[in-house]
Amino acid sequence: MADQDPTPTAPCAAAHDVQHELRHVRALMHLEQQEDQAQFKLKNASASIKERRRRGLTWYPVTITQEDIGFGGKVVLELERPAHRQDLHLFQVGAAAALFSSAPGYSGPDRPVVSGVVTRVRRNKLLLATTKEALPDWVRDGSSLNGSTLGIDLTFDEVSYREMNQALSAVMTAHGNRLAELRDVLLGAQPARFREPQADDLYYPSALNDSQLAAVRHVVTALDVAIIHGPPGTGKTTTLVQAILETIRRERRVLVCAPSNTAVDLLTEKLAERGVNVIRLGNPSRVSDLLLKHTLDAGVMAHASYAKMHAMRQTAEQHRETASERVRNFGFEERQRRQWLKDEARTLRQAADDLERFMTEDVLESVQVITCTLVGASHRHIRHLGFETVFIDEAAQALEPACWIPIAKGQRLVLAGDHHQLPPTVKSEKAAREGLRETLFEKCIQRQPNTARMLKVQYRMHAHIMGFSSEKFYGGQLVPHASVRHADLAAYDPRFDDPSFAPDLPVEFIDTAGCGYEELAIPESRSTANPEEAHLLLERLAQLLTLGEPTAPDQRPLTIGVIAPYRAQINYLKDAIEDSAVLNDLLLQRRLSVGTVDSFQGQERDIIAITLTRSNPQGEIGFLSDIRRMNVGMTRARRKLLLVGDSSTLCRHPFFGELLAYVKGVGGYRTAWAV
Repeated sequence: MADQDPTPTAPCAAAHDVQHELRHVRALMHLEQQEDQAQFKLKNASASIKERRRRGLTWYPVTITQEDIGFGGKVVLELERPAHRQDLHLFQVGAAAALFSSAPGYSGPDRPVVSGVVTRVRRNKLLLATTKEALPDWVRDGSSLNGSTLGIDLTFDEVSYREMNQALSAVMTAHGNRLAELRDVLLGAQPARFREPQADDLYYPSALNDSQLAAVRHVVTALDVAIIHGPPGTGKTTTLVQAILETIRRERRVLVCAPSNTAVDLLTEKLAERGVNVIRLGNPSRVSDLLLKHTLDAGVMAHASYAKMHAMRQTAEQHRETASERVRNFGFEERQRRQWLKDEARTLRQAADDLERFMTEDVLESVQVITCTLVGASHRHIRHLGFETVFIDEAAQALEPACWIPIAKGQRLVLAGDHHQLPPTVKSEKAAREGLRETLFEKCIQRQPNTARMLKVQYRMHAHIMGFSSEKFYGGQLVPHASVRHADLAAYDPRFDDPSFAPDLPVEFIDTAGCGYEELAIPESRSTANPEEAHLLLERLAQLLTLGEPTAPDQRPLTIGVIAPYRAQINYLKDAIEDSAVLNDLLLQRRLSVGTVDSFQGQERDIIAITLTRSNPQGEIGFLSDIRRMNVGMTRARRKLLLVGDSSTLCRHPFFGELLAYVKGVGGYRTAWAV
């Protein structure tokens, strides 16, 4: 298990062919890139501008506020969207994008575009370095303050794949340097090393439990790599933040990454709350005052030289506008004057750019922690920087090639996550089948078990909700904290002790076997629904919620999550909820949410209700056989876990047979006939 003594295993798979393994990973990444590109084209070919804008892939409308000639004589455009448009978006420096027009005659798959690369993003403005030496007429015709027909689309994300491939190449060719050593340790060819613990290793006071403190000490003593293994509800983020605090006491600056913007945002917020001088690179997905304050833009704007740079840019813009004014008499002197203004504007813009680079480097030089996504670690502003320690959160959800991007910048690595929860998203079924879903986190924890420390006290779930996952995934080592051990619905509100809730137990499985609730395949969407099972689940939920609001004035209202494995079942549930006064009110109040397991990752609810959907004579359960997804779904519940499914179909898979036996053991099994 994760808590073995830190003694090296036998030559640590020294014969393991690391190069062959990395070549295989690179080949799988090539498959993934091809599949991703094909899906991107298919998905966006028929999507409306409104839909693309909602997905964060489009700014529309935009106007051209500045035009310049850049490197190689190519046109560089400054584009601005209306100030009132605050849609979240995915535009970032280095992203490929294309300018388009929505004017009649310019739509459809063969519409003309001006392609380029985004070189700067500032709130409602961005710079697009185009591939054109002159703009076509439709661009000039389309940009108007009185109703622009121009927009800009993100095109397929070649950048992420390019950076991952470059990182893989660097790792494969590394020889005689620190990256080569880390590669061999992470892939099991060399043992991981730890120094002896010292009495003064931990400095900052904290309320961490013993297993959390052990994990922090483990991080501090690691010379190569340490893993914080955090099962659901065990305080992984809290522990990781404490480990970062202890690390920056010893080191000047660390890099903290995660595969998703949401995870990066959370860590940035938690570190800022602890008083850490942290800068968030990239676009935050959660727009909050606290996050915006810690972006690189905010740091530059707060710099002492910002006013000077801003004045330079304003003067350059005034010169450019003056040089572009129409005049009646256009003689030699006027031509000379205009050329001087253009030259002066260019000089001022260059000086402002140089000053901005200096301010950016100055800001990054003074921070303790830089946070970004894995691919964001290749950001041009930190490309030249090195770090003693690199932290990667949610590492068990990250593709291996993406992890190598930040690892190449560090001397030491800390991984945090849980390989028994959701794996990374892989679009190519062939690449997934052949191993692309296996993460660096999994490889290291399996090949170097002494690198990991598991957190063992969970603070989310009633003991019965936790019990099955603990036995099945975590060797029975999880322990419920006293505050949650008996925290069922009756502890929340004694009225749930009423026999009419028949019975109200923390874990309840309603078995539809023999009821004829067979699944319905939806061929056009390759999805599955089970309307009768959905109704049964909602009826039971409505029964549980007949109590209404809590009686204690300071009591927090219950939150409910409804999970289904298939989009067709989710759509059916949402429609049915609208017909239930009790449930629809909760939906409107945002106390009830419906979605897939993936949409609930990292979240929790008082009540989680899962419709397992599959019911067929063949015993086919599709991707319900991905038991990690079930682990995530079940462990979102705090006070009650309600499962509805057909045991005769499900229990042909051993996991569900064991789950049903567990539920019967805690007295939570019921047949649909008894509801």
